[in-house]
Amino acid sequence: MKFGIIKERKNPPDRRVVFSPQKLKEFHEQFPKAILKVESSDIRVFSDDSYKSEGIQVSEKMDDCDVLFGVKEVPVDNLIPNKKYFFFSHTIKKQPYNRDLLKAILDKKIELFDHETIVKENGARLIGFGRYAGIVGAYNGFRAIGLKSGAFQLPKAEILDSQQELIEQLQNIALSNIKILLTGNGKVAYGAKEMLDAMNILEVTTEEYLNNTYQEPVYCLVDVLDYNKRKDGKVIDNSDFYNHPEKYESNFMRFAKVTDFFIAGHFYGDGAPYLFTREDAKSADFNIKFVADISCDIDGPVASTIRPSTIAEPIYGYNPTTETEVNFKDDNAIVVMAVDNLPCELPKDASEGFGEMFLENVIPAFFNNDKDGVLERAKMTENGKLTERFSYLQDYVDGRE
Repeated sequence: MKFGIIKERKNPPDRRVVFSPQKLKEFHEQFPKAILKVESSDIRVFSDDSYKSEGIQVSEKMDDCDVLFGVKEVPVDNLIPNKKYFFFSHTIKKQPYNRDLLKAILDKKIELFDHETIVKENGARLIGFGRYAGIVGAYNGFRAIGLKSGAFQLPKAEILDSQQELIEQLQNIALSNIKILLTGNGKVAYGAKEMLDAMNILEVTTEEYLNNTYQEPVYCLVDVLDYNKRKDGKVIDNSDFYNHPEKYESNFMRFAKVTDFFIAGHFYGDGAPYLFTREDAKSADFNIKFVADISCDIDGPVASTIRPSTIAEPIYGYNPTTETEVNFKDDNAIVVMAVDNLPCELPKDASEGFGEMFLENVIPAFFNNDKDGVLERAKMTENGKLTERFSYLQDYVDGRE
């Protein structure tokens, strides 16, 4: 079987790749029968020569490959018919802007495996860049504090080489005794937590965070049952919240009263209560001055996130009184960082980590007859049709949704 790493062609350019040269070398060592090939690229974070130096073929043509790996969507004109493709298609939530892409994949009888659909039997994702979103998101949040306060200056994450360089920059800044709230219990939240811990910021319990004052910066990591409560007062468990979000209401304001910097690393499910609304943000009790919204749901659970920001312009201001965007230096502004493609700012580390996950969780399935069903679960299209698992997309494909 011949596997190919394709060139990223989406704009703005994405320098990430599914496999670094080192990981591709490991791939070949573990599965020597595999034939590996890399499409030439002048934007990839790893040069063509770095692949060649590991003995990997670099080519302009990928037509002879059976399986093609990319990161972002492949332009319709570049899709090669009758191949297996892996990339983030951004279609599983019926995103309108990619309907034509999914139609083309079906027309060209391509087998599509979206990175987001590579899951365990219980639905937990096996592949993703979440940890790196958390790492960069936390860094960008502190950079925003420096830009607003003038107390320190941090360089943009995209000009630094690695997580370690981000950490070294953060370890050199002096923070006041701010309180930092971090939401979530997945890879995003724990990526952000890595950065807070590397800065030696004291982690405190929920009760300590809500009730105590400190002479140093502190942070608190909270999950859904900390900032939501059942309307009937019962305390059950996380699965009850996930299964019956309509029975809950937000209890976030108790944190907003004492928080200076909020890092949103949670996953927001349909039907769950908003963490805070635009009305909540108007309250005299609302104390949050800085928001690093890594989850980046627009006009959703974090009311100050009214649009995504960009790597070029990562920060904007939100005036809670007028509910409008303002200059982030405005005295009344909540400073918002809501970049929706954060891992792009750390392409080398993100690519290394992604390849590690891929080699562990996906590649063996090609050589063990997919004994754990990883490929079967992930396959979205086959022989010009949606697979049964993804048949819910038919109305979307047909333009009826």
